[in-house]
Amino acid sequence: MKYLRDEIGIKKFGLRVKELRLSKNMTQESVAWEAGIEPMQLSRIERGVINTSLSHILAIANAIGVKPKELIDF
Repeated sequence: MKYLRDEIGIKKFGLRVKELRLSKNMTQESVAWEAGIEPMQLSRIERGVINTSLSHILAIANAIGVKPKELIDF
């Protein structure tokens, strides 16, 4: 079985995280701190470098103050 990696979806997800974060006037550092992840990890997520976990998606949504489904509504 081939490893599935949706590069376009990963990039779109990252851009959506960034868009929502900026709409709330939040820094990467403040979101990362609230989510319990490293700021560089959030940076890699926003740039679409990594395929993040569901746990991180839930933590980021909570930190930004949105429902998780809003992060994947792109």
